[in-house]
Amino acid sequence: MEVLRRSSVFAAEVMEVFDRSPTDKELVSQAKALCRDYINSRLIRAGVSWSKPEYNAPVPGGKLAEVSTILLRLGDELEYIRPNVYRNIARQLNISLHSETVVTDAFLAVAAQIFTAGITWGKVVSLYAVAAGLAVDCVRHAQPATVHTIVDCLGEFVRKTLVTWLKRRGGWADITKCVVNTDPSLRSHWLVAAVCSFGHFLKAIFFVLLPER
Repeated sequence: MEVLRRSSVFAAEVMEVFDRSPTDKELVSQAKALCRDYINSRLIRAGVSWSKPEYNAPVPGGKLAEVSTILLRLGDELEYIRPNVYRNIARQLNISLHSETVVTDAFLAVAAQIFTAGITWGKVVSLYAVAAGLAVDCVRHAQPATVHTIVDCLGEFVRKTLVTWLKRRGGWADITKCVVNTDPSLRSHWLVAAVCSFGHFLKAIFFVLLPER
């Protein structure tokens, strides 16, 4: 119960910063909160049992909830375009889930490749889909503790790579502009690019990681 209470207080604090210009630390905290929500959604969808209380905390309200809803919605579209790309990621990368170091190294390698040619919201959504796909793999293979590591790893990547870009756009709420256009063919253009780029470098990452196994 204490963990749930702390999670609720933290969610409220994260939500408040949307009303002003967020700091680097706040943007990272928001990134991790969004990641936990995204992972929890994918675990539920996959029918995977998850008992960690911090992942069962109520979805926060306000602008953070709106951002989370849109992130999940765009993730749904991304995964619909290429349903097999964001599933069984560990198997595609041919990595062991019994080592947190191997998982985090693989995740960071994929993350770096996603943003090699620049940053877009489509690529950000792809990053979250990768994190959630790995999290589902970890829980299915009895490695639930690694999920926390993935969330922390994503937060650190955001701090090092995405914070400046996010600040120029006023924070995470900028993602809401991605769904203003109601024409699915126009809206999905950037999603197609994100999927194609990710699918293209999965094999490249496999060969990068090969000597480490």
